[in-house]
Amino acid sequence: MSESKTCKTCGPKQDPDTAVQDQLIQEALGIIKHKFLVMSGKGGVGKTSVAANLAVALSKKGAKVGLMDIDLHGPDIPRMLGLKGLLEVSADNRLVPKQYSDNLKVVSIESLTQDQDEAVIWRGPLKMHVIRQFISDVHWERLDYLFIDSPPGTGDEPLSVAQTIPGAKAIIVTTPQEVSLADIRKSINFCRTVNMPVFGLIENMSGFMCPHCGKAIDLFGSGGGFKTALAMNVPFLGRIPFDPKLVECADAGQSYMEKYPDSEATEAYNQIVEKIMEGSRTKAAVTELTPTRQEDDKDKKEGTVMKIAIPIAEGKLTAHFGHAAEFAIVHVENQEIKEKELLTPPPHEPGVLPKWLHELGVNVIIAGGMGQRALSLFGDNGIKVVTGVANHAPEELVQQYLTDTLVTGDNVCDH
Repeated sequence: MSESKTCKTCGPKQDPDTAVQDQLIQEALGIIKHKFLVMSGKGGVGKTSVAANLAVALSKKGAKVGLMDIDLHGPDIPRMLGLKGLLEVSADNRLVPKQYSDNLKVVSIESLTQDQDEAVIWRGPLKMHVIRQFISDVHWERLDYLFIDSPPGTGDEPLSVAQTIPGAKAIIVTTPQEVSLADIRKSINFCRTVNMPVFGLIENMSGFMCPHCGKAIDLFGSGGGFKTALAMNVPFLGRIPFDPKLVECADAGQSYMEKYPDSEATEAYNQIVEKIMEGSRTKAAVTELTPTRQEDDKDKKEGTVMKIAIPIAEGKLTAHFGHAAEFAIVHVENQEIKEKELLTPPPHEPGVLPKWLHELGVNVIIAGGMGQRALSLFGDNGIKVVTGVANHAPEELVQQYLTDTLVTGDNVCDH
């Protein structure tokens, strides 16, 4: 590489090779709509598995997806997806990604080495050079999403992504246990230091359903991911349960989601993917606003004071709205949860709940389902109703509502 020169008037001149590569990087990033860095504060939380399954899930929904493995010392993506052999070179001397499916392409350092068991012993500058090459010298073509699987921690690789890929957002993976959560807080602070937005946090290995008794076992604790997301004021994307079949499929190079399409883990991944797609659509809509409209939208959010009501049973949303024994009333100010109070509703009679919640100052109701008459009555009282929501804790649902990541389905009540 040639040495950079210094001009007395203009200062240091950029290396011509670097300038050319910068131009190639800009051109490559210009045809990739959304970029996500999947990272974690510590190893062993299933980050690579999450990155691979998110990429597969999005590709199955018709999106054009790229998966870039920059875990240079432990590149496992090709093995998890059953990809073998070296990368080919195109006619214009660019690397051709491995094709997992029509909609998913993969690049990994493992696909550039003859011996997959050979240790990669590199220092920081060489790591950054390779990551830049993965962007500039790879023939990605147009992509809807690019997922970048980073090694654990906050070292050279995630820093290189932050410096090289402006606009990339972080998806942080953790387990529920406190040891993992302490490192995750460092990851969040790292993102804030390098000005990388945190798109959301995923709690992996969240509960294990015993195949013999059907009882849920919290192998690594419960709820820590959501509590951390709430405390650090970042979106919570969801929980993925522990399933030994995920390990079996990864070792065999098989797609878990294709082999077990009806599993709880597959459903969890699909819900998270819906949030990613919805968040991407929301961002696109915001960027299309004129500057004046963007400022107006910001002012509305910053001045918002709301009360959000959720019918609950055993601490989580219950589908039986009209017969709920308890309501959680969550107070929100400036897009942040300030307080939660638990109230017993009056006896169930037609028209009573709309009047009661209106008198409490409730603005929004989050529910599993609701009859058409009740929907009409709440509308008359100026209360917005969101139905088809899963049974999670009230704070989690409100956080998702505030960050536009709340997944809704069919209204489970049709009377």
